[in-house]
Amino acid sequence: MRRVLTSAAVAAALALAVTACGDGSGDPGSAPAKSAAPAEVSGTVTWWDTSDATTEGPVFQEIVKDFEAKYPKIKVNYVNVPFAEARDKFKTAAQSGSGAPDVLRTDVGWVAEFASLGYLAPLDGTPAVDKPEEFLPVPAASGKYNGKTYGVPQVTDTLGLLYNKELLKKAGYDEPPATMADLKKAALDVKSKTGAGGLALNVDAYFLLPFIYGEGGDFVDVQNKKITISSPQSVAGVKIVEDLITSGAAVKPALQDSYTNAETAFKDGKVAMIFNGPWSNADNLGGKVFKDNPDNFGVAPVPAGSAKAGSPLGGHDYTVYAGSKNLDASYLFVQFMDSAESQAKVAGKLGLLPTRQPAYSASEATANPKIAQWAKPMETAVERPWIPEAASLFQPLVEGYQKLAGGQTATEPMLTDVATAYQGILKGWSL
Repeated sequence: MRRVLTSAAVAAALALAVTACGDGSGDPGSAPAKSAAPAEVSGTVTWWDTSDATTEGPVFQEIVKDFEAKYPKIKVNYVNVPFAEARDKFKTAAQSGSGAPDVLRTDVGWVAEFASLGYLAPLDGTPAVDKPEEFLPVPAASGKYNGKTYGVPQVTDTLGLLYNKELLKKAGYDEPPATMADLKKAALDVKSKTGAGGLALNVDAYFLLPFIYGEGGDFVDVQNKKITISSPQSVAGVKIVEDLITSGAAVKPALQDSYTNAETAFKDGKVAMIFNGPWSNADNLGGKVFKDNPDNFGVAPVPAGSAKAGSPLGGHDYTVYAGSKNLDASYLFVQFMDSAESQAKVAGKLGLLPTRQPAYSASEATANPKIAQWAKPMETAVERPWIPEAASLFQPLVEGYQKLAGGQTATEPMLTDVATAYQGILKGWSL
């Protein structure tokens, strides 16, 4: 049966507007030149797409072909760049002034950094910022820096608890765990009663955040310029992860390529639960235990800690390179790729969440039941700090997490080391 996105689900998506993002400091960009009339624009746009080349890239390439059909004078040089390589690769190219793409699919956490370095063209007053009133405000805020728009939101996301309904039912559960304590119990019950693993962890800093947020912790307190990663709240959150590993509730994590290992174990039915985002919908539904039984694939909010249920707000923005020789063509390309119609197509085919309100009610989006399923997890999304240093905060934390997962350290000394590393990144911030 086709499921549609109800008005309540749309309202849940709009709940992202509750908090607003403050702008950073610095003013690297200048006002853009007036754009040429669309029919007069010609040239080539090189686009670095950082989506998954196998499951997502083909859909974006379809939309590129639609763009070229509408604007036959503009050709698109499509390049799929692995997400893990894209940030450093773009910075190197932009700094050297050679080889940077005209348009980049940018992680929301990179925009402030790239803008502060002068690598991005300001987009206000160009066709790229089209119908801004349609955007959900918090995803749109990720593209702002110093009062100007440097990125327009392509997709939004967060983490949820993905679960195998049949395995949970065999372990005696009709519903997914709602708290971290319940998560541990359910995982141990799955392990003892089904022979499958209960929970697979992705040893990555982003995936550690639901545990930290759940206890009221965070990376930093931006307003007070304070480093909070080693606060009692953050320590309490990471201790939950440490306990999941040592108790056996979580299978022994892979320290290398842990994302692929956890994802493969889940879609093959070897573990009952993982934390992941809507970008994994298509991959999971193609897996052995879900391909012929998609209803077995469950999506729920991340379990709550003692303070709340909280999961990081993620997503991607379209940005334009400040040194592009094809600015007018790039603006039109972003406008087309980020239209409500294009977003609805992406939502329908891939299950990625739109950033424009009208896209949620478009027939192509409502045809995909996963769009509605992610409304509840999105209610727990926590806005990340939109500061130039934000992307740099992940590496020290993932290195510490790997040591913790490998049994080389414990929570308190690990987070103390991370906090010390943050002092080298965030000059003048206090502990």
